[in-house]
Amino acid sequence: MLSKLLSPVLAAALAVSAISCDIEPEGSPTAQPSSPTSTPASSSPERTPVSSLSKMRLLLAFPALSFERLTGLYEPPDETDRLFAVEQPGRVMVFDNKEDVKVARVFLDIRGRVNSTGQEEGLLGLAFAPDYASSGQLYVNYTASNPRRSVISRFTVPAPSSGTADASSEFKILEVMQPFSNHNGGQTLFGPDGYLYIGFGDGGSGGDPMGNGQNLSVLLGKMLRINVNRPDGGRPYSIPPDNPFVGRTGAREEIWAYGLRNPWRFSFDPETKALMAADVGQNSVEELDIIQKGANYGWNRTEGRRCYPPNVTSCDMSGITLPVFEYPTAGGNCAVGGNDVPRRRAACSQGRLRIRGLLQRPYMGPSLRREQGHRADGDHKQQPADKLLRPGQERGDIRTRIRQQRWDF
Repeated sequence: MLSKLLSPVLAAALAVSAISCDIEPEGSPTAQPSSPTSTPASSSPERTPVSSLSKMRLLLAFPALSFERLTGLYEPPDETDRLFAVEQPGRVMVFDNKEDVKVARVFLDIRGRVNSTGQEEGLLGLAFAPDYASSGQLYVNYTASNPRRSVISRFTVPAPSSGTADASSEFKILEVMQPFSNHNGGQTLFGPDGYLYIGFGDGGSGGDPMGNGQNLSVLLGKMLRINVNRPDGGRPYSIPPDNPFVGRTGAREEIWAYGLRNPWRFSFDPETKALMAADVGQNSVEELDIIQKGANYGWNRTEGRRCYPPNVTSCDMSGITLPVFEYPTAGGNCAVGGNDVPRRRAACSQGRLRIRGLLQRPYMGPSLRREQGHRADGDHKQQPADKLLRPGQERGDIRTRIRQQRWDF
C-alpha cells in the first residue's frame, strides 16, 4: 500500500507540504508542564539540543504526475492500492500507487462549489468512511462563498471500486459561517471510535478578534466530534453521548476540545489512539497538542506556553492544557503540520514522535523550485506544478534540508 513507495520519514508531512524548514524547540520537550494559576510571559526559554537529518534529499515519488495546489494525499480503507490527491481549487485526483504511474484521473470535481480565492480557502480535507469498501462514502471539508462558510459534505461513489465519485450525491452534514478568509482548519478524520472529528480555526484575521477560541457557544477554534451515521433532531448528525459539553447550557455539544487557533492537521496515534494536533501559531510559536476530552488549549489567552498578546507580562493559565511541544516560528516562514508516523514503520524508538516545520508562503500547499540541484529551503516562490516527493540517498533534482525533532512521552 502507501508504504511501498512513500518512506515513513516523509509520510508525516506529505499530506500537508512537500518541503520542511529547520526548527528548534523551546523549553523542555520531554514532558508536558503543569498548568500554573499565574505565570509570567516567557522571554528567553532554554534551547534544547536536537538530533537532525541535516541534509535529506527529496526525490519525485511519481515523476509523471503533477497537481494544482496540493493540500492532501490519502489512502482509502480498501484493497485497491490507489492514492487520492486533494487539490485546493476543488478536485480530488486518483491514481495507482505505482512509481511509474503516468496518469492521475479526476475522482471528484466540485470546483464550481468551492471558494479558493483566499490562501487558506479551498478544498481542505478528505475522509473516507471506515466502511468505504462497502458503502462508498467519503467526506470532504471545503470553503464556499455567499456567504463565506465551511462545508462538511458526504459524497458517494456508484461502486466502491469506481473511478469517480458522484458529484450530484452531495449531502451536507454541517455548515459553519466564517467571518474571515483564513484560519479555516481543514482536517476531517474518522477516529478509532467511528466518530467524525473536525478541526476548525478561530475564524481568522489575527489574534482572534472575536474571541471564538474561548467561546463555547460557537464552533470556531474548536475540535468537533460528531456521529454522522445517526441523524438526530432534524440534524444530519447526532452528538455522541460522552461528548464533554452535552447538557451544558450555552455550550455547543459538538465540541470535543477548545482554545485552538488553527488546527490545520491532526491524526490519531495508531497504537495509543491519542489524538495529536498541530496548531498553527500567531507570531511566536507553533505547537503540538495532545487533544483530550473537554480540554482548553488556551488560545487566545495563551500562544503555546506564553501569555498572549506578547506584551502581557503575566496571565491566568488556570484550566489551560499547555502544548507537549512548541518551537519558534522562525520569522513567520513556518507553520506546523503533518500526520502520524506509525511506530512499526518509523526509524525511531517506541514512544517517540516526529514533527517538522512546514514552509507556508505563499500558501499552505507544497512550493518547490524544480531546477536541477536547487536547494528548496529558503525559496518560497510558488511554482505552477506541485509534485509528490519521497526521501532518497541518490542524487535527485529536488533537494531540501530537514531537521527532525524528537521527544518522549
